[in-house]
Amino acid sequence: MRTLAIYAARNREGDDQPVVTKAIIAVAGFGSRMLPVAKTINKCMLPILNKPVVQYAVEDCVRANINQIAIVTAPGQAGSQVRHYFTADPDTEAYFHERGWDDKWAPAAHLQDLAEFTFIEQPRDDRYGTAVPAMIARDFIGDDDFLLLTGDDLLLRHDGGSDLADLVARRQQAGTPAALAAATVDGSQAHRYGVLSTRNHDAETHILIGMIEKPQDWPKPICYINISRYLLPGEITSYFDQLTPNPVTGEYQTTDVIEAYAAEHDILVSPTTGSYYDCGNLTGWLAANNAAAKL
Repeated sequence: MRTLAIYAARNREGDDQPVVTKAIIAVAGFGSRMLPVAKTINKCMLPILNKPVVQYAVEDCVRANINQIAIVTAPGQAGSQVRHYFTADPDTEAYFHERGWDDKWAPAAHLQDLAEFTFIEQPRDDRYGTAVPAMIARDFIGDDDFLLLTGDDLLLRHDGGSDLADLVARRQQAGTPAALAAATVDGSQAHRYGVLSTRNHDAETHILIGMIEKPQDWPKPICYINISRYLLPGEITSYFDQLTPNPVTGEYQTTDVIEAYAAEHDILVSPTTGSYYDCGNLTGWLAANNAAAKL
C-alpha cells in the first residue's frame, strides 16, 4: 500500500504533485426525483436564484484554478440546454446590443469564458451509474489528475471561499494521491447517508478506510458523509476501466472505484466549510434557494 508517509516524503524531496487543471462535472442523470419538470429541464439547470445549479459547480472549479472542464451531459434536449448555456450565443447578444440592452445581457455575456469547456454526451446504453461519466471521459483525462463532481450538488459559503480549492490545497499539504470532500453532519443522522469511515494520521488529517451505506447504529457524535466531490490521480482510470456493475444495484458506481483505490492508496478526507445542499430533490433545492437568498 502506498502510504501517506511515502507521498509526503516525495513532496519534501521536491517531487511535487502536478497542478490540477481539469474537472469532470456529471449532469447526465434522469432527475427522477424532480419529475415532472425534469422531463424537459435538466435538473442541473434549475435555478438557485438567477443562476442554474451547475454554474455554481463551474465557478467553484474556477476558484480552484481549474481551466479545463468536461461536462458529461445526457443526449438530446436535456444535454443541449447545458451546452447552450456555456456556449457563445452571438445572435441573441447582437439582438440585445442593437437595442442598447448591453447591461441586461452582461450577466450572460461571458459564461463561455469561465473555462475551456468540453461536452461529452453519455449514451443511453446498458451502462448506468455514477462512474460512467469518468469512464467515457477517458480521453479528456489522459494521464492528468482531475476533479470529479456532480452538477446538482451545491456548497454555499458565506466567506467567498472555495471548498474545491481547499480540497486541492489540503491534498497537496497532506501528500496523498487522492482526496475527497466530506460534509459533516450530526451522528444521529448517519442512517440517512453514505458515511465515510476514517482513521487519523494526525489531528488534522483523516484518511479513508471505507464507506458505510446508511449505518443504523453510528456511535460517534458526528460523521463525515460522501458528497461526490473527488480529487483523483490520472492512474485511477485503470480502476474505472476494470469496474464491473455493482452486484446489488447493477450500476457502475464511483464509490466502488474509490473503495478499491483506498485499499491500496491513502485517500484524504477533507471536511467542507460550505453548507451542503442536494439540489436533485425538491426539499434540497428549495433549501438552497432560501440559503442563497440570505448570503
